[in-house]
Amino acid sequence: MSNELILDSLQRRMKALHSLYDQALSTMTIDHVNHFEREGVMPIAFSLFHIVNVIDGSFMLITGVAPIWNDEWKARVNPSIADHGKHKTVEEMVGQRIGNYEAFQEYLQLVFGRVHSWLETLDPNELTRVVIARPFPPQIESTYSARVAGEVGITVLDAVECWIYQHGLRHMGEIELARGLVGLGGMTS
Repeated sequence: MSNELILDSLQRRMKALHSLYDQALSTMTIDHVNHFEREGVMPIAFSLFHIVNVIDGSFMLITGVAPIWNDEWKARVNPSIADHGKHKTVEEMVGQRIGNYEAFQEYLQLVFGRVHSWLETLDPNELTRVVIARPFPPQIESTYSARVAGEVGITVLDAVECWIYQHGLRHMGEIELARGLVGLGGMTS
């Protein structure tokens, strides 16, 4: 398969994934997002903040462009835990709440929009550029993307697929399940 076809597919899948996030956000309130079911069950707020903040940081690793998230966004979104929690336990992150849902949605749109704009202008040959070469540092070697990586390391395609697309699907699944806990239905069949 050519890099052009792969990039076209990736662009379409990313738009579809992000449309699910848009649909979820438009059909939930802050009470749904911050609902606490019970100990050990992450609120929707965790999945939402985690995936957007991780994509924002991952984008920097892929492109070299600084993240959007900064002290101003932290004050605006006002998460109860200003950390995506990637290296934290469930017990440490179960208290995640979003303070300002409207500001969070604005942050999400900026992060997702930047990914779409970049993908629209990406040279298909960039997909094979190595983002993290082997041997991997300790914080990478135990990740899913390290399992996916080829002999040279994690490429742009691997990074976009693992860190943004597949990771985004994983958390959308969590959000769809959690929507049932707050009295909302799933969005896809």
